[in-house]
Amino acid sequence: MPSSLLEDTIALELGAQEPWPLSITLYQPYEVEQILLPDSANCLAVQAFLKMCGLEFQIVLRRNAEYMSPSGRVPFIKCGAFLVPEFENIVSFIGTKGVSLTNDLSTTCKADMRAYISLVNNVFVNAELYICWIDNETLNEVTKPRYGSVYPWPLNHFLSWQKRKEVIKKLSVLGWYNKTIEDICSEVKTCCSALSGRLEGTKYFFGDTTPNELDALVFGHIFTIITTPLPGNKLANIVQSYPQLVDFCKRIEASIFSPQAIGVK
Repeated sequence: MPSSLLEDTIALELGAQEPWPLSITLYQPYEVEQILLPDSANCLAVQAFLKMCGLEFQIVLRRNAEYMSPSGRVPFIKCGAFLVPEFENIVSFIGTKGVSLTNDLSTTCKADMRAYISLVNNVFVNAELYICWIDNETLNEVTKPRYGSVYPWPLNHFLSWQKRKEVIKKLSVLGWYNKTIEDICSEVKTCCSALSGRLEGTKYFFGDTTPNELDALVFGHIFTIITTPLPGNKLANIVQSYPQLVDFCKRIEASIFSPQAIGVK
């Protein structure tokens, strides 16, 4: 077992022994001037999940949230004495406290849910990274100015270069770096088709009663994709061609977020 995985497992087990704190603090980058599409989607997914669980939390914006995170990824939560980064780790940690959205699901449904979560992470996350850091138009017009906006020159340029190098390495290992934009769009269409098919006829992905972490994760990505203005709006145009997903997004937003958060047209 890799040491990082072992450390995460130990942290979760220890976290289960700690008393539940009165509130949770969610750390993320600045929303208006700094945050990029992939991080914004992940942060919104965690917010949606915590709201679905009925947990109180406060959002704290930090320009260096990425570097504060134990894994180098956002968002992360401070819960009692523990710092827990990233969506799936946060879901697991909350689960150790006895709070779960999947208690009523069968073993088969839980396996299906995990498969769809893997699909979303493998397609939406990589597509968002590709659009932001590989697509030249988005990279130069949006990514570099936003990512480096909170840092002085020349640190802003260095950190953008460093982050792009990191993303290229990750996408290369996963076989996504050498894809064309047409390949990326095809992957997203296939993912949207699968999600839309699963959702057809139901309010949430696993019934009409209670949303779970898959609903939170899909909402985070779908909402962010269709409300984030990017050159060409390639991903947004694809997602908006699936009315089931757009309607789903509106339902989640209306049911768990304040009226002031309305953003889906």
